[in-house]
Amino acid sequence: MAAKRILLIIGGGIAAYKSIELVRLLRKAGMTVRCVLTRAGEQFVTPLTLAALSENKVYTSLFDLKDEVEMGHIQLSREADLVVVAPATADLLAKMAAGIADDLATTLLLATDKPVLAAPAMNVRMWLHPATQRNVVTLRGDGVTVMEPDEGEMACGEYGPGRLPEPEAIKQAIDDALARAPAAVPLTGQPDFAPANHRPLYGRRLLVTAGPTHEPIDPVRYIANRSSGKQGFAIAAAAAEAGAEVLLVAGPVPLPTPPGVVRIDVETAVEMAAEVEAALPADAAIMVAAVADWRAADTRAKKIKKDGSGHVPPLALAENPDILAGLARSAKRPPLLIGFAAETNDVIDHAQAKLARKGCDWIVANDVSADPMGGETNRVHIVSKDGVDSWDRLPKQAVARKLMEKIADELDKCSPADSD
Repeated sequence: MAAKRILLIIGGGIAAYKSIELVRLLRKAGMTVRCVLTRAGEQFVTPLTLAALSENKVYTSLFDLKDEVEMGHIQLSREADLVVVAPATADLLAKMAAGIADDLATTLLLATDKPVLAAPAMNVRMWLHPATQRNVVTLRGDGVTVMEPDEGEMACGEYGPGRLPEPEAIKQAIDDALARAPAAVPLTGQPDFAPANHRPLYGRRLLVTAGPTHEPIDPVRYIANRSSGKQGFAIAAAAAEAGAEVLLVAGPVPLPTPPGVVRIDVETAVEMAAEVEAALPADAAIMVAAVADWRAADTRAKKIKKDGSGHVPPLALAENPDILAGLARSAKRPPLLIGFAAETNDVIDHAQAKLARKGCDWIVANDVSADPMGGETNRVHIVSKDGVDSWDRLPKQAVARKLMEKIADELDKCSPADSD
């Protein structure tokens, strides 16, 4: 990465302070960083701070004659290997999607012929607003890599998705984008980034399951697993970003639907099994959901009450359908079938046994003994008949994108996708 050049555009918002740490991480990795600071961004970080950390001039105005003489905005927009927008505010995303160029930052984004990565940061309601979601879909369709924002408490006091991803996660996304970036070609009016029909999963149909299932005992109690759904939703988002048609069958989780993904909500394992069957055929099925192994054999119509006797009412259990194994036996079995395994001990041994027992192609195994479900990172092992591929701990979005690259390569071996 020593020779890589990053043009970092910093939008306005309280999250702009994280751009300082991002510059430090990029410089530590040996990358050259040039910063463009919007007028709103100047309200939160200073050009002096960014110049000191990047060891380069910071650009702020489209109409600075000295800057235009030394390095015109067209040259600035094309000299980098990757353009990064962090934080990417709702306003910046809207202008990018609409092709508006009314300041230095947006003019550079419209003039660049290099790949663009955007890390959104905004209020949760702004992120979930249909206009923002439309803009994200448009940008991804144009080839821009738009990260999923983190979920958490906002500076305004609200809670939900919209927080700027941590600098380490943005740095990983930058590494991934640079690894994917095609070699530079002479300017022909065509951008260097891949349009929708040249993305690695374009023309593919992917089925993803995510989250837990809730198996009712009575109207107020249920059996469930501790799945947050975050890894499955990140995988669905990464698949759509890679150009695939994505159907997400989701258990009960309060996560927003990733842009470009068709979502079907279910509650029980039986419902999930039916929706999975209805979703076929698919090129690949990625079964991330933590499906409850058992359900109550007799669901009570009324709440079970304690009677004061000290006796615990009996709870008879019935086994739920094995969705992964059933899919492996189906006449409509996808060419690539991937299961997940959350284990607390002997992770790889259990995953290898599950691979043989379920009849799938890969098992993605992770150890949840020390890092319980619901965290923001994951360390996984891809177990297949060819062996074990162990990955370092990564943010769940980075795991998802890396998995999409592996899936695209595998599907290309099975059968090339249709393309224009």
